[in-house]
Amino acid sequence: MKTASREARQPSRTDQECVRADAALVRAFDLLGKRWIGVVLGTLKGGPAGFSALARAVDGISDSMLSDRLFELTDAGLVSRTVQGGAPLSVTYALTDAGRALLPALAQITRWAEKHLPQ
Repeated sequence: MKTASREARQPSRTDQECVRADAALVRAFDLLGKRWIGVVLGTLKGGPAGFSALARAVDGISDSMLSDRLFELTDAGLVSRTVQGGAPLSVTYALTDAGRALLPALAQITRWAEKHLPQ
């Protein structure tokens, strides 16, 4: 089914006319594009949480995947890991300033998904 006349269509861009992908955006999505990363960040918006609380809050994530993602987020400086001594040891995870800076973008993505992605 045609929706527009030939005259109304915009011409395709040639390879030379396409805008090169922004290097910063590529770096961001190298991390943020991984499964569960955004969900873990969004879960931590409520404040610090232990591993077990995060595992319960993020439906469908395995313990090993959660551990991997928390390591990556910590390594990237988006999440801090704090170990409290005692018996037993307690580890909590919290958003850093850099992690909190992503919250408005995650909220916008959430609003977009609610409007444009079917359930």
